Amino acid sequence: MVTDRKGAAAGERLFNFSPGPAVLPLEVLEEIRRDMLCLPGVGSSVLEISHRSPAFDSILAETRQGLASLLGVPDTHEIIFLQGGANLQFSMIPMNLLRGQSLPADYVITGTWGAGAAKQAALEGDVAVSWDGKACNYGRLPTADEITASPKAAYVHLTSNETIQGVQWKQMPDTGDAPLVCDVSSDFLSRPIDVSKTGLLYACAQKNAGIAGVTVIVIRKDLLARSAASLPPMLSYKVHAEKDSRANTPPVFAIYVLGLVYRWIRDTFGDLDTLAAHNAAKAALLYDVLDASEGFYAGHAAAECRSDMNVTFRLPSESLEKAFVAEAAEQGLVDLKGHRSVGGIRASIYNAMPLAGVEKLRDFMTAFCQSHRSASGAADAAGGNS
Repeated sequence: MVTDRKGAAAGERLFNFSPGPAVLPLEVLEEIRRDMLCLPGVGSSVLEISHRSPAFDSILAETRQGLASLLGVPDTHEIIFLQGGANLQFSMIPMNLLRGQSLPADYVITGTWGAGAAKQAALEGDVAVSWDGKACNYGRLPTADEITASPKAAYVHLTSNETIQGVQWKQMPDTGDAPLVCDVSSDFLSRPIDVSKTGLLYACAQKNAGIAGVTVIVIRKDLLARSAASLPPMLSYKVHAEKDSRANTPPVFAIYVLGLVYRWIRDTFGDLDTLAAHNAAKAALLYDVLDASEGFYAGHAAAECRSDMNVTFRLPSESLEKAFVAEAAEQGLVDLKGHRSVGGIRASIYNAMPLAGVEKLRDFMTAFCQSHRSASGAADAAGGNS
């Protein structure tokens, strides 16, 4: 076996801080392995069963019901399973909710993904940017009085957690009568959310909820009426809802894994409040190191906006950042390089990242700072919010 990761050839699992596809719970991986050749009582692999078979009927129903229970989805909302990731939703949302509306859609742009969503929406209809954090390098979120969204907008769009910049909404803003549309891809199932106050939530699964291939849509049922008959069927929320997420062959395996992850959360944590506290405690271990480093580690996000999912920071120089990534990998801590568009370091510590992995990264960060700070002579120049 050829590998570029120390320990991987011997079958050793490393601590994977990738932003997505991301780490999965070991218990889920083991269950997948047990069932891969033959689902119990089915006689075939989950990779082989028909999407209209009784076996998949059961998987689909259990996964939908499990998510509804965990999230507290009211009867006013529908859960749909689609493909194409969040990027397809950047287009589908305005196609379904903005087309034919007399008022524009409002976009609150707090990072790279929000900006991408607004750009795609502008191809479909009128878009009003009610706040854009580009001037502050997307290092913070807006205050309530900075958002100029109209209460009568077609909808108000925001991104709950920006994976690249590492900023996260702790409380969703009040959008009045305008439906709140939220990209929750990177903190989906990591904490509670009041679904009743949202018009549409969407999440690609490969962060906290499973593997790439399935996108979860939670949409208020009355909004399905906005899906115009002129839309291609595969781009219509109304069609997908009517067809029970089977207007075409759905991502059977990805939905199966999503169901396993739901059960893991239920059996391990009980509810999302408990899981959210666990995630916050993990994140605090790393932010405490940033705050104690006297500027050697410069966090990107303002303290009150820090993400519990993606911890982003810079070091005094790019050469030190390269050394950090290389030395961390030697310790079995991998995929810590920041997004190619911004550089720096990013530790993605989603639900399935074990506490032991975060503790090991914390200890490495402390030791790296102690061994390199005096040698760099540049800690003071790196202080503050980059």
